[in-house]
Amino acid sequence: MKHVDSESPSDVAHWLRNASADFWPALLGSLSLRRTRCIRENCRACQSGEQHQSYVLYGRANGRRIAVYVPEEVVPEVQRSLDNGRALQDMLHQAAPRYVKALKRARAGTAKNDED
Repeated sequence: MKHVDSESPSDVAHWLRNASADFWPALLGSLSLRRTRCIRENCRACQSGEQHQSYVLYGRANGRRIAVYVPEEVVPEVQRSLDNGRALQDMLHQAAPRYVKALKRARAGTAKNDED
């Protein structure tokens, strides 16, 4: 790969496409284990204070907070996808300054060529 100070915008886009391919599936949000009471009278779990546990994925959609029940069997895959989402988000943060610098270099190179 080229040195970061000599990258073109297409180099950065190519790097981002290739590097992000490993991070699929990717999700944003948080996975929480919650404990709740049920509606049954005389429930042993509720009476003992243990309650009933379930996993919930919290996120945002259209500016609103959402919560989605996650069955216990798919928790590892959802957690892996959330980890991928964080890694992809970090990669996008890295790409932003590199891409802007590349655009500025390309613009400066075009202006220099126009003067010649």
